[in-house]
Amino acid sequence: MNNDVKKIVLAYSGGLDTSVILKWLQVNYDCPVVAYAADIGQEEDWDAVRRKAVDTGASSVYVQDLKDEFARDYIFPMLRANAIYEGVYLLGTSIARPLIAKEQIRIAKQEGADAVSHGATGKGNDQVRFELTYMALNPDIKIIAPWRTWDLNSRNRLIDFANEHGIPVPVTKEKPYSMDANMLHISYEGGILEDPWAEPPEDMFTWTRSPEEAPDKPTYIEITFEKGDAVALDGQPLSPAGMLSALNEIGAENGVGRVDLVENRFVGMKSRGVYETPGGTILRKAHMAMESVTLDREVMHIRDGLIPRYAELIYYGFWFAPERQMLQTMFDETQANVNGTVRLKIYKGNCIVVGRKSPNSLYRPDFATFEEDSVYSQKDAEGFIRLQGLRLRIKSMVEKNSC
Repeated sequence: MNNDVKKIVLAYSGGLDTSVILKWLQVNYDCPVVAYAADIGQEEDWDAVRRKAVDTGASSVYVQDLKDEFARDYIFPMLRANAIYEGVYLLGTSIARPLIAKEQIRIAKQEGADAVSHGATGKGNDQVRFELTYMALNPDIKIIAPWRTWDLNSRNRLIDFANEHGIPVPVTKEKPYSMDANMLHISYEGGILEDPWAEPPEDMFTWTRSPEEAPDKPTYIEITFEKGDAVALDGQPLSPAGMLSALNEIGAENGVGRVDLVENRFVGMKSRGVYETPGGTILRKAHMAMESVTLDREVMHIRDGLIPRYAELIYYGFWFAPERQMLQTMFDETQANVNGTVRLKIYKGNCIVVGRKSPNSLYRPDFATFEEDSVYSQKDAEGFIRLQGLRLRIKSMVEKNSC
């Protein structure tokens, strides 16, 4: 198909799409194809992934353990910004793509490859996320996106192609869920989920208990923060990856983190997705509670006004863009005093803040009390209110005089 391509590095998961793509690239480009898989906490049988890639014809196989980097340099910075897309989605897939693509570019350089490929469809967001990262890190790399060129444009056709070439696949025509997993979340799309009225079947969920089946007794935990990062759970110091792993276990056991939404894709269409994000849900809730007693009001309000833009940049794929980096620097600057401990009650799908304390707390009971105090003159509020209302009084006077 393209004799100019000498070697390709494919972002490979061993799932339906990339398994078919691995063989398709060999057939159509007649060059070595390197299979690269990123271990970002999805609990795969990596030996089986390696064997499958080799059996499907990969010239070499990389399985890179990126869990610590993913948690430390991608998830935690995003959580310091309280990022959330359209008020619901915690960006579990979005935040993984720039790291996967970054490592793919590094391997391409190491292998002397002149092209990279991915399994993202021409309808989705991932194609943008992968390719914007490629362009940011190596503008000369050739990009191959099979979904935009081939005629295997449905799950059923992919399954047929795989069967013809003896490639085992993890989905069937009866249960064609498309899943994406990492240490932050699991997402589900396709099949019955394409009907936004249909409730997701319980047997689809692979991580969290249903809230109905969660324990009847609440779980209490305490998360300690330093400069906006969670650093200890119930007094035990943990790395970012260790913290997320521990909270994932607690959240999943208690039915926390299930989300069902119809979101607006970057390419213009709406899409229904179902997500499980147990640990991330707890961390975001705890972080916001810590900020509630440590952040200045105006700093918080200005920052909060920029969260939707920051979340959009991640969702759209602009992690390595200068505007995202600029916002990150500003958000991180706000975290200097976000230190202390938050206590939470985890119960049947709910994550409830029940306590917060900080050496940098701006909360002063002696000012806020409803009881008698000696530090606040309530009479001062009269002049404050009159000044705040001055423009409203003037507007009303003008309107009356014009009648």
